[in-house]
This record gives sequence, structure tokens and C-alpha cells, in this order.
Amino acid sequence: MHRWSQLFIPTLREAPADAEVASHKLLLRAGYVRQLGAGIYSYLFLGNRSVNKIIAIVREEMDRIGQEFLLPALNPKEVWEASGRWTGMGDNMFRLKDRKGAELCLAMTHEEIMTDIARKELRSYKQLPQIWYQIQTKFRDEPRPKSGLLRVRQFIMKDAYSFDIDEAGLDESYKKHDQAYRRIFTRCGLQFVAVEADSGAMGGSASQEFMVYTDAGEDLIASSASGYAANLEKATSQLPPVTEMEPTGDGLPELVHTPGKAAIADVAEFFKISPASDIKTVAYMGRNTSSDDKTVEVPVIAFLRGDHFVNETKLCAVAGVSELRPMVAEELALYFEGPAGYLGPIGLKVLPAAKGDPRATTVILDKGLEGRKNMVGGANKLDYHFRNITPGRDFTWTQAADIRNVNEGEPCPISGQPLKVAKAVEIGHIFKLGYKYSRSMGASVLNRDGKEVTPIMGSYGIGIERILTAAIESSAAASGGASYALHPAIAPFHVVVTITNVGDASLLAAGEQVAAALEAAGLDVLLDDRDERAGVKFKDADLVGIPYRINIGRGVAEGKVEFVNRLENLTENLPLNDVAAQVSGKVTSALHNSLAAAAL
Repeated sequence: MHRWSQLFIPTLREAPADAEVASHKLLLRAGYVRQLGAGIYSYLFLGNRSVNKIIAIVREEMDRIGQEFLLPALNPKEVWEASGRWTGMGDNMFRLKDRKGAELCLAMTHEEIMTDIARKELRSYKQLPQIWYQIQTKFRDEPRPKSGLLRVRQFIMKDAYSFDIDEAGLDESYKKHDQAYRRIFTRCGLQFVAVEADSGAMGGSASQEFMVYTDAGEDLIASSASGYAANLEKATSQLPPVTEMEPTGDGLPELVHTPGKAAIADVAEFFKISPASDIKTVAYMGRNTSSDDKTVEVPVIAFLRGDHFVNETKLCAVAGVSELRPMVAEELALYFEGPAGYLGPIGLKVLPAAKGDPRATTVILDKGLEGRKNMVGGANKLDYHFRNITPGRDFTWTQAADIRNVNEGEPCPISGQPLKVAKAVEIGHIFKLGYKYSRSMGASVLNRDGKEVTPIMGSYGIGIERILTAAIESSAAASGGASYALHPAIAPFHVVVTITNVGDASLLAAGEQVAAALEAAGLDVLLDDRDERAGVKFKDADLVGIPYRINIGRGVAEGKVEFVNRLENLTENLPLNDVAAQVSGKVTSALHNSLAAAAL
């Protein structure tokens, strides 16, 4: 039996001043974690128990579809060079040298290592499919660690990788992981949503994130009542028709003096138009890293409606660059020959037609501008704009694509119902990698016809600590942020038995009796036998997130104890001689219900 008086549970009355989101404050106050450095945390007794329970659930569900490995966190440079990601990962990767000067890294993901095993060991289609997973500490040189365990430099991940002979096989492996993830998150008591997502640095085609809505989230999710949900980096919407302006003069671009009208709102007011009829120009330099580890920059220009905003992740993918930075004045002068605030599309040298011209730019037109006419845009001249601009007639582009953020209230692309845009935390992500790693690293097997083919891959990750923080954020939000209650499947203990006065021999004996009976019923029990005031004990019990509490107090004289169900916010008196049976039944029922829901 675990006795509070013998444990190290350093609760705090107040959160440290630098703690930000609710989960960060509560994890520190509850004594789950302590910070060692920026983005580096120690997991104390209670935190480690919860983490281990989450890992056990993840392992149990993953064992149903795959095999567990354990791979080295310390990786040689050569295997990452084989995939091309040694340079591609940039400053996010921790790098070091051994005493002989060999370059290594601390792995932030393990696609390369799993593929290295596959290329050395898999020889025939008869060995496929394979699903290999591990639960491992990962490292990321996060530039701005914050929000407690949500953005850190050392973290625990479950990462899995599938190898199949063809796309049909990958579809099946992807489906297995989708189902396993839904079971895992349901068993952990999370209310989650699966959304379309961007594959990012992992590469590949289809990608899906599992998200929990919370104000602590750094991702924005667009969703509708119809069930549509997508990360803002992938979300689309319907655009209602826009009433076009009537042309002036001969209908061709007309230069208009617009002194001091650099902002879109000022331009719209000047011309008496909606911002939807203004062409917004956003000028970037796109960055890539070459094979010799040098940064290469190329101009990337985006045009979209004045009431829309560029989604830089979408733009990077379309333009084929890894990151973007705004152009500086000298670059604007080179490519536009004009100043900020008055930039526009007419006169630009556009790739691929202008290939070889030092002023040539990659121009991406948002699809919201396709088919539009008689619009207003900058004239690339201080204090001047053009009106009567018609895309396709008056300027061209390299590619048209969806590069904008959707807006709250826009029609869902499927149902037309209004979109809701809200913050969320990512807890899992699954990718169809395709041949990105198997092909670049030379993995191959013989198919049924004896022909050498490249296996197709998938990659699937779960953030272990993110499950814990998402659960705390959700519960804290429901209770006003002062405390939380974890689902019994991931709480450090199922029940805390609180003896209100350990100096009273009858109360102490009753508490010992109830705790022993609960333990005999198979529950994880914490007996609070500290010589503290009852109020202090109650606050601590709530603070550490244990979902059920039994208070052993004055009611014992009448054969009664108080039972607090924090998940349902209910308090009731139960018979002392039957409390263990009733509470164990409630805990078992909660665990069974989550298992049953996960099986659906």
C-alpha cells in the first residue's frame, strides 16, 4: 500500500511565475515534474506513474498490430546523409562529435534508422508487411521551449514505421494505425478529433493529426458540424461569389494617385471597395539547404485577396522551399522596383517564362483570385495603385494553388456549414511516407515475379507527454483551471483515501481497512495518512489529479464515509462496510467503458 507520508510528493500552493499554460502550472504544483533547464524536465514519482500508465496503454494497443524495437538515440551522420535530411533538419537537430571527430546527432525521429534495418534485412515480399515501433526518448533543439511539456527539447515518443509491397498494403497499415490511435486516445479518456494535416519535414502524401481542443494549443483547427476537420495548414473552404467592380475608362489597368494609402483598409476606403476586390501582395525569400550545406534563397511572391492571409506552410509546399522570410527593402527594389505598401503584380518577371533573368520570381496565385476581374492592386510605385486589374490578362503566375488561411464562418468545403476555427494540441500524427526514405536509402525486396522493387513506407507518431498534458488541459478548463482529474486509466492512483484526523485511532483504523480492501480489489490506492489538517489534504488530493477520493471523517461513527467522484463532480455518503466494493465497481466500470468505447 502506498502511504502519502512515506512518498515524495512536493505540492506547491502557487505556481512558479514563469509557468504559462494551465497544464504547466498544475504539473509543477502537483509535484509531477520539475524543470532542469529550458525545455528539459525531470519526472517525479506521480508524473512517472502517469507516464508509465500511458506507455502501457500505447504498448498494449501497438502490440496488437506491430513489433516493438528499441533504437539508439545517438545516430551517426552517414545514415541521415543517405536520406538527405542531415542538412534538411537544420538547427532543429542536436549535433555533436565524438573524440575521433566523427559527426553524430541525437535523433528527433527514426525513419532513417528503421529504413537502414529494412534495407539490410528485408529481401522478399514474403517478409512483408512489417510494422515496427518503439517508445523512445527523442531530442529537438527547440528554439523557444515553452508551455511546459508541450514544447520541449527532450521528450518521449512512440514512433512506428510500416513497410509494404504496394500502395494497397500501405493503405491497410495506415488504417491499422488509425484504428489503434483511436483506441489509445479513447482509453486515455481524451475527447479528440482526427484532422487532415500537412506532412511537414517527414514528407509523404496522406497525413492525419489527432488533436485535442484546448486554448493551450499552438495549432489551429478548422471544423464544421458536418464532421469536416483539418489543420489550418490543410483546411479549405467554399468562397461565396464576389460582386466584381465595374471597369473604368477603356477597362485596362488605370494608374491612380493614392497618396499615403499603403494599408489594405486605407486602399479599400479610398476606392470605396471591399478588401475582397483588392489584390494583396506578399513578398518572401524562400530558403532551401543545398547538398553542400549552404543556404540557397529564391524569391517567392504570393498574390491573394485583400481579406485573406497567406498560410506559409501551404506556400512553402507549393513553392518547393523549406522556409520563408519577408523580403527586405533592397530585395523589393530589385524584384518589384517599388516600395512596401504599393507592391503589385503588373510588370513582374515570372518564372518559368523569365528563366535566366536576374529579376525572375516564383509567383503563386491563390485560387481565390482565379476568374476575378477589375481589381485594385499596387503599381510598384510610391503613392500609386492600379485599378481594372484582371488576373490572367494583365499578369501571369508560376502556379495557382490554395495558399490562404480559411476564416471563421466560411462555408465548409463539404457541407457548406460555417467553419469553426479553434486552438488544439496535437497528440498523434500518421503519415503515408511513400518511397521518400526507402528509395533514397536503397531499400529493396523481390516481388512475386522475382523483380527487385522498393517497399513503400508509413510513419506514425504519438507524443506520450502530450497525452498527459492534453488530459490536464481539458480537465482544468472544465473546472476553471484550479485543479484537474485524470481518467483512472492514466491517473497515478485510482483512489485516494483521506484520513481527516490520523490522531483519532478509529479513523486511522477505518482508513487502513478501506485502503486495504480497495487494494485487494485490484485498485491503485494512495492512503493519505499524513498528520495534516483535513483542508490541506483535500486540496492536495484534488491538486494531484486522482479521480476518486474517499474521506474518512466523523461519519465513521455512524458507519458512513464520504465519496467524491471528481470526474462527475458528485459527492455522496456510502456505507463504510460497502464502500470498497462500490468504489471498486465504479473504477472498474470507468475503465471497462473506455475499453468498450475504444473497441467500437
